[in-house]
Amino acid sequence: MFFDEMLDGAGGVHEPYVAYQDWLQQTDPSGLRSKAKEAEAFFRRVGITFNVYGQSDADERLIPFDVVPRIISAREWARLEKGIDQRVRAINAFLHDIYHDQDIIRAGRIPESLIANNDAFLPKMIGVTPPGGVYTHIVGTDLVRTGKDEFYVLEDNARTPSGVSYMLENRETMLQMFPELFSKIRVQPVSEYPTELRRALAKSAPPACAGRPVIAVLTPGLHNSAFFEHAFLAEQMGVALVEGSDLQVVDGRVAMRTTRGYRPIDVLYRRVDDEYLDPLNFRPDSLLGVPGIMDIYRSGGITIANAPGTGVADDKAIYSYMPEIVEFYTGQQAILKNVPTWRCAEPESLAYVLDNLAELVVKEVHGSGGYGMLVGPAASKKELAAFKAKLKARPAAYIAQPTLALSTVPVLTRGGLAPRHVDLRPFALVAPDGVRLTPGGLTRVAMKKGSLVVNSSQGGGTKDTWVLED
Repeated sequence: MFFDEMLDGAGGVHEPYVAYQDWLQQTDPSGLRSKAKEAEAFFRRVGITFNVYGQSDADERLIPFDVVPRIISAREWARLEKGIDQRVRAINAFLHDIYHDQDIIRAGRIPESLIANNDAFLPKMIGVTPPGGVYTHIVGTDLVRTGKDEFYVLEDNARTPSGVSYMLENRETMLQMFPELFSKIRVQPVSEYPTELRRALAKSAPPACAGRPVIAVLTPGLHNSAFFEHAFLAEQMGVALVEGSDLQVVDGRVAMRTTRGYRPIDVLYRRVDDEYLDPLNFRPDSLLGVPGIMDIYRSGGITIANAPGTGVADDKAIYSYMPEIVEFYTGQQAILKNVPTWRCAEPESLAYVLDNLAELVVKEVHGSGGYGMLVGPAASKKELAAFKAKLKARPAAYIAQPTLALSTVPVLTRGGLAPRHVDLRPFALVAPDGVRLTPGGLTRVAMKKGSLVVNSSQGGGTKDTWVLED
């Protein structure tokens, strides 16, 4: 039985949806479908697309958008906000510790091998403290819900979290399609995110900065799956969008090419993975980064957001230790619970996972986007057998979790409203003076009936997320 966030199962609706349900009952269903088509046309006109790798059909796709909002009460949001704030602060403390004294390892709270053998751990960051002490300037925390007050953290996105442009465009679309709704229902705004992002980045400027910080967004280029977002955020912040070929080291600073020559950059919001960031320090064949940028970074000449090496914090094996990590650095129990997790690197856990594979969800430790995972209850016998072979060959590369009964929210279908599973990615901005959360975040929805996979790369769509005013 799944918890439906709108319908209470007894013919009524849960409290956050009361005003919306009143509006819905007075709305012509054909008019709602017409608005949905308008919204799709708007997305197509604006170019809100994403790229899908490794498929021969349509590489660039329009992300599905559903016009029925996901609504969260002020009370529910207050608890989530407090829990995410706690978690994000713990992640930053953890990153500082593992690149300096490694107290958490010496205390025996996490095994040394989890760091030493982790591909996302960057030895070149040892002893480096980012400007302002901030490692993760932007964090996307994926949440799932299983009951009225039951929220779990599914994973932490601390490298280059994506999706915020969809959050902003979803709200803009709803404001255009249903202005009367927003006069009837008091919804907390999300439009300040670009301003807050720029503020957080500027507050983290390096020692070499003189005057107002110069900020730029580094993109891998037009063919990257999230290029729309890179361009969107640069435009919204009023900063330059650059590629690696636009940058070079000039007089001990990283500078971007302009019509007036090269101009030093203070803060680089990079959307390029660590291994491609600097061909002199990492992959020598990379054409996406800037030769020597790590040396400038270590000397205090530039801020890189998020900091190199933050990926170790959203590793799924590290995730399984997050309750211990939160307690170690905050002295408090984690407000938001983890999903129970089996680490397949441990023989007893591997044996359990192999015996119960048909009931579990198995994920790659470094995986993302829904790729490389197995949803046991939806897998065929052939798929289960193939995955067992993968687990036996590389057990440390996987973790497993129970198949959660994810909450549902109605979506608009040809036959009317129908329940679909959702998750939520709120976005936290971290600056030296604190953590700020945008009220709501990106709700991702599995558009296929019965599917638990919400990733856009796997056919999922998005919804506008409303956090109600008090």
